Amino acid sequence: MNAVLTVVVLFWSQDYSPEAFVPSSRLIRLTANGKTRTHVVNVVNNNVNINTLSSLGGSSSIRQVAATMNHIFEGAGAAAVAPALAREIIPHPSGGTPTYYLARILFLRLLAFVYIAALSTAKFQNKGLIGDAGILPARVPLSEARSRGDERMRRRRQWLERRKEYRSPVSFATMCRRTILDSRAADAFREYFWYRTIAGRPLVTLFWFSKGKLNGWLDGLASAGLLLSAIMLVTGSSNVPLLLSLWLIQRSFMSVGGAFYGYGWEPQLAELTWHALFLVPLWSMDPLFGWAENQSVYAIPTLVIWAIRFFILKIMLGAGLIKIKSSDPKWKYPKFSSMEYFYETQASGYQLYFLNVSQLTHVSSLQLPAIGSVLTDHAVQGNETDRGNNSNSVPADSNPQWQSEVPSIFCLDDRFLLRRIPRFFHRIAFGTKAAAFVKNLETSPLSPRSTFVRRTVSMTFFALMAKLNVNVVRNLLSRRQLMNASFDPLRLANSYGAFGVVSEERHELIISSAQDVTGPWREYEFKIKPGNVARTPRFISPYHHRLDWQMWISSQIGGIERSPWMYSFLLKLLKQEEDVVSLLASDPWSGDKIGPKYIQVEKFRYKFAKTDRYWEREKTGRYFPRQGIVTADMLASLIND
Repeated sequence: MNAVLTVVVLFWSQDYSPEAFVPSSRLIRLTANGKTRTHVVNVVNNNVNINTLSSLGGSSSIRQVAATMNHIFEGAGAAAVAPALAREIIPHPSGGTPTYYLARILFLRLLAFVYIAALSTAKFQNKGLIGDAGILPARVPLSEARSRGDERMRRRRQWLERRKEYRSPVSFATMCRRTILDSRAADAFREYFWYRTIAGRPLVTLFWFSKGKLNGWLDGLASAGLLLSAIMLVTGSSNVPLLLSLWLIQRSFMSVGGAFYGYGWEPQLAELTWHALFLVPLWSMDPLFGWAENQSVYAIPTLVIWAIRFFILKIMLGAGLIKIKSSDPKWKYPKFSSMEYFYETQASGYQLYFLNVSQLTHVSSLQLPAIGSVLTDHAVQGNETDRGNNSNSVPADSNPQWQSEVPSIFCLDDRFLLRRIPRFFHRIAFGTKAAAFVKNLETSPLSPRSTFVRRTVSMTFFALMAKLNVNVVRNLLSRRQLMNASFDPLRLANSYGAFGVVSEERHELIISSAQDVTGPWREYEFKIKPGNVARTPRFISPYHHRLDWQMWISSQIGGIERSPWMYSFLLKLLKQEEDVVSLLASDPWSGDKIGPKYIQVEKFRYKFAKTDRYWEREKTGRYFPRQGIVTADMLASLIND
């Protein structure tokens, strides 16, 4: 039912001065259906901006409020009052308390979109990168971790046998604890998920269940993840098993991916999924779990939302502080010149670099509005728009950019989304049931409900993340901030940052091979990495070419000894391994009966051209070998050593 206004009382907080354009605040007490609330109306130059309004019902009450305010404000912006009220009075789902049911639907759909992009990359590239005949076969870290786990299990069994020789009285609780911890199930968990480690961290991966070759598992996990992501995208909902499966799939690839899964956005996606686990029902796939039964609906845990907001905050602060603390003078006063080089020197070369017309937008990457995002919901909503605008300094084809936008949805509550998203788009954005849910909000405020178990789980999760993020905060505040780092064995809480140093010149590694030492040498063309000076950068967003990105990193960090994976890559090119060659734009030896015998890597300096070509390049030296020639046998020897 539409509310009927019975009393409207106006209180002046200061005089109205239209000549000086001084804001004039009015406290308005509105009584509807026996409930009285106080609101704030700001009037600036005869324009009304309503900051806070609670639910007053449907369109009928809006017209009544507008008419009443027209009468009261006659001669002082009356023409602006009615449209302002009609635009700003939005029914609140729970009588004034921010809710995030619609925000959760959008969040899950955007998260699914990111997973589809990430798993599509895995589906079409992983066999060449970490497959059985790939550049860095996943079986190598698995074998190393298995050997390490077997050794630790052997030592544990020896210790258990020795413990039997020293019988001593133990309490009943100790006896029960030993029975559980020494059981076969506990031993299996300990062996597979705790003792098998890489760099001191458990190798959390589903590939332990594989037997023999891994290509089938690589394709299978990627396909399963794509299916689960598609379900989440279509329904706008999820449950714990679905998100847990996606988290395990992501962690599986991270654990065995080596250099090709060593980027900051890999743990960022896993950490975001870990947070999402505590936003959804245990089993139900209903995006509005509980609403079909009555007008109440299970509340979305507030503590989890605050944890996600802190997740956004540490991403933004990490990215900004790493630049402020950087030794690179281009990030500091008086130069502030990093962005002059960024678009030319980043991994794929930015297609729209010519839009970099004003350095005023590039003075600082530490976005102070992000701090406001954890203070109040109103600051959140305003600063989220600012955060999105400021993020334009990061190219749209940047994978971290897509993932950073997803959790930002929880800076916007349902009321803000209803006001900003057109009504005709509700069914598409939120789904059929959610569209009916939105319509119901206009007449029936919600009564969110929760359970003791749900509250306990949320508080436990919040306490765990607070403890794990202590070291993250210390890292953010330290003088020697680590750019992308994890501080717990399972990598549940991480520190992020990017581009602490921006190169002033772009260097590219150009690979070529030949059948004869004297040539001719044929260059390998990558899918997005600059090579041919006439080829413009490709629009790839949100897809990610891992090999091209890793080639760019290798060109920045020094000699080939700092990128040992390249030995294997060059050997695979000489052997013309199909899965590896498929990662390139083309094979220069395709169709030839005889393949290449020699291979080399040269270093070129690239810069944007001022002619009809896109790039200009100049050879700066040899990358590998520094002198002489290299063959497949020589590469195999280097790899075995």
